Amino acid sequence: MTTARDLFIITMDKEPERSVGQGDLSLALAGAEVIDLLAGEVITLDGDRMTPARQPATDDRLLGEAASSLVRQVPYERVEDWLWRRGRDLAKAYQADLEQAGQLTRQRRSRLPFGGERMELVDSPARSRAMHRWAADEPVLAALAEVVGIPSEQTDDTSSVEDEAVTTVLVAVHDAVMELEAVRQRRAIENAAFANIWRGA
Repeated sequence: MTTARDLFIITMDKEPERSVGQGDLSLALAGAEVIDLLAGEVITLDGDRMTPARQPATDDRLLGEAASSLVRQVPYERVEDWLWRRGRDLAKAYQADLEQAGQLTRQRRSRLPFGGERMELVDSPARSRAMHRWAADEPVLAALAEVVGIPSEQTDDTSSVEDEAVTTVLVAVHDAVMELEAVRQRRAIENAAFANIWRGA
């Protein structure tokens, strides 16, 4: 399992303060992949640029896919650019992959007027591992979860992270999520103004 998979499981398991947006989660998952690639010494960071170091040795399909999509020409790719490129619909990719592996199931909600389904985690070693990491309050996982609105016992999401490269990634994820939220707010204001015009307000 990877940090990205553990983050997805934690997001499904916990009740966040607010609904977790697919865009926010996708950006955080892309950041988690960078952190795993750093841990596996597949890449290094030169400032905020992701420099490929060696071929990955992983049996995780999505992490292998991430490694294969690295930019391998100078000046290489900035972490921020990677988050937006790799993060597109990444939450859906992880959901589909975990569902295919039998770690997520669709539960029908019969009380809804038109039925409907919701995804639920099944008890599995993967879920146990993710929850163990969460209970241990690992700084990196806690910081990523905090970004998508799931608080932990950590008072400062990066205070316990000692690796400078990992801190760079976490800051980039935070900034990207904040930028996405700013875009949402701007669109909401524009849509409200447009609606007022049609109403003659």
